[in-house]
Amino acid sequence: PRPQEGRVRDHNEDSYCAGEKEGLWAVADGMGGHEGGDWASAKLVEKIDAIDLPRNLDEARALVADAIVEANRSILVEARRRGKQMGSTIVVLLVQEQDYAILWVGDSRAYLLRDGELAQLSRDHTQVQEMVDRGILRAEDAVGHPMGHVLSRAVGVRDEMEISQASGEVRPGDVFLLCSDGLHGYVDEAEIARLLARGSPERATEELVDLTLVNGAPANLTV
Repeated sequence: PRPQEGRVRDHNEDSYCAGEKEGLWAVADGMGGHEGGDWASAKLVEKIDAIDLPRNLDEARALVADAIVEANRSILVEARRRGKQMGSTIVVLLVQEQDYAILWVGDSRAYLLRDGELAQLSRDHTQVQEMVDRGILRAEDAVGHPMGHVLSRAVGVRDEMEISQASGEVRPGDVFLLCSDGLHGYVDEAEIARLLARGSPERATEELVDLTLVNGAPANLTV
């Protein structure tokens, strides 16, 4: 994983964890400015990273969901104490044996590259994506939409929060990618697939971050 400073902000509101041994990865993208967004994303990852994961995927999913709910409460309490709104997106990947699960809130994404085809496993919790889902906006018109990053759901913003989940089977050769929105707003999926397919995860990560910055990403990103 590589968090990377963007061209504009002087700090990175992203946090991440990568536990290859436990089969747990997470990327969180904070919002609420310096200190607020940093604190929110770090609190989320801290709660998730502290889980003693069982070797049962359903039980592990439940514990991750509990940790996200607990972080939601903690961020709300801290936001009220500071008198300002703050929050974070989250996307989590769990892999155990031949199965995977993802959990997410917001617009940080999970992708799967399989047999040369890139599939987005998560579905953005944004106002624009909801307009597409309801048939108000065409999918092609959503690309580059000026309201594209207005979230419809995040951690630490409301008392009630819904966590989306998906699961599937892991096959030999699968490559998973977790990223904050700094990547997918500036690199198209064909290019993401090309870079993921041609080398090691470490090299692909470096190249994706570098390409995003070359393309003028103003935000910070984590891949």
